[in-house]
Amino acid sequence: MMNLTLEQWLIGTLAALMVGITKTGLPGIGILVVPLMAFVFGGRLSVGATLPLLIFGDVFAVLGYRQHARWDNLRSLFPWMTGGILIGVGLLWYTGIHGSRVDWLNVIIGVIVLGMMLVSVARRVWGDRLVPSSSAGLVSTGVLAGFATMVSNSAGPIMSIYLSGMMRLSKNEFMGTSAWYFFIFNLSKLPLYAFLTWILPSQPMVNETTLLFDLWMLPVILIGAFVGKWLLPRISESLFDNAVLILAGAAALKLIVEQFK
Repeated sequence: MMNLTLEQWLIGTLAALMVGITKTGLPGIGILVVPLMAFVFGGRLSVGATLPLLIFGDVFAVLGYRQHARWDNLRSLFPWMTGGILIGVGLLWYTGIHGSRVDWLNVIIGVIVLGMMLVSVARRVWGDRLVPSSSAGLVSTGVLAGFATMVSNSAGPIMSIYLSGMMRLSKNEFMGTSAWYFFIFNLSKLPLYAFLTWILPSQPMVNETTLLFDLWMLPVILIGAFVGKWLLPRISESLFDNAVLILAGAAALKLIVEQFK
């Protein structure tokens, strides 16, 4: 049943709008979607509820930039990404079978969002010096990105460093390569979330409410995609990204603090 409050509907609609915007040229806003959805559904359900929204947004990104994708260096990251995803599956299983008064997944999501913020800020300060230049760097990048995307749908900042730095991509190549990357791995997570829901029905990753919510939000994502295209040439991207980082940080801290009151 759709038993969301008006406040949850408003926050969830804002998050869906941001999904559309982040897929059409303002990727920095994506970091704010994660804590907003956690406010609406709680840590565990928010992860499953966000995934279909992201996949729908990925379709627009793939259609718009598919011809610009670069697959050469990205292929070397795939095995390590898969390893990170499997580690994330293990964590989601573990937190699902160990019930607690504290929603530890909310805490983990908050910590990951704060970590992604630090990565974004560090990238501005140190630039290409953060780009993995060794085999160990490549492995750690892949594992961290896979883990972050599985547990909280928030691997964007890590992949931005890898794609724009190591692969030296133009803007269109960056958009096309990241579009295919997120589309492929987000699709691969669907059966994993379904499996976790099947083996832990008392702690599902998705339920009827999240699925119905996702259906209602599809037109909102479409609107967001057009809003993003309209905003891109009319807004200072650096100023916008700074505001998003501040808001995401505040939201992430609230997610963590609320669990220990």
